[in-house]
Amino acid sequence: MTDVIEVSHLTKRYRETLAVDDVSFRIEENTIYGLLGRNGAGKTTVMSILTAQNFATSGDIRIFGEHPYENTRVLRRMCFVRESQKYPDDALPKHAFRTARLFFPNWSQELADQLIDEFQLPMKKRIKKLSRGQLSAVGVIIGLASRAEITFFDEPYLGLDAVARQIFYDRLLEDYTERPRTVILSSHLIDEVANLIEKVLVIDRGRIVMDEDTDAVRNRAATIVGDAAAVDAFVDGREVIHRESLGRVTAVTVLGALSSSDRERLASANLDVAPVSLQQLIVRLTQHSAGEAAALNDHAEEGAVK
Repeated sequence: MTDVIEVSHLTKRYRETLAVDDVSFRIEENTIYGLLGRNGAGKTTVMSILTAQNFATSGDIRIFGEHPYENTRVLRRMCFVRESQKYPDDALPKHAFRTARLFFPNWSQELADQLIDEFQLPMKKRIKKLSRGQLSAVGVIIGLASRAEITFFDEPYLGLDAVARQIFYDRLLEDYTERPRTVILSSHLIDEVANLIEKVLVIDRGRIVMDEDTDAVRNRAATIVGDAAAVDAFVDGREVIHRESLGRVTAVTVLGALSSSDRERLASANLDVAPVSLQQLIVRLTQHSAGEAAALNDHAEEGAVK
């Protein structure tokens, strides 16, 4: 597949804060990506830089092979929908959609009208008077109806209720199937978007800790449950990313696919295997990463004291 975004050694520093730390990755055309991670991990900063709304401290980015800054050819082919999007005080939803229609060459008014009806968006109400969910709907409609070649959704659907979020997911998938393009979804609702995304990018503490196909990620970890001694014997030598116990029963999450011989050994030891959801895996990985970082800092401080 063709890469539409190429990021090489991207770094962004805000005074003493290192928001993005030497990040490199590629985004393929006509693919739905999940850009996932904790609050403050660097997701919004990365997207802001890619869409020329922020500047990198160092590194190189190419969109369609070009630098995006002050580059109308590139910017008109991208749409960035963010939760904190600002509009003029007197703007109505129709003004936002009219502006979008003029900017995005692939704009679909038919799809916009359908979404306005499905989200029950009050078109005669000023945007600044809209509820959080209605404001989110404005961004979602622009993101979908723009049919931009690259669309970034930075948590724009947080204000939507469960029904409205499902409408968004359904319409995204339907329109993507008919008109493939590149979509980057940033979300905390990982399990909700797990069936949408084809590739996973996880950013933690400003660094990429996972860049894989979603299908490959699903088999990357397993949770072993049973008698504590038997579990410890099985996981010895494996990378453990989470452990919890209740009495004599222990549950340990380990990285790595289980072989057929592993499963035979588990059965003979009366141990159970529980699947690890995408959300659980990402939570455990970021917790594990944070724990390792804290341990390294403690070790460095001890060395400095000595």
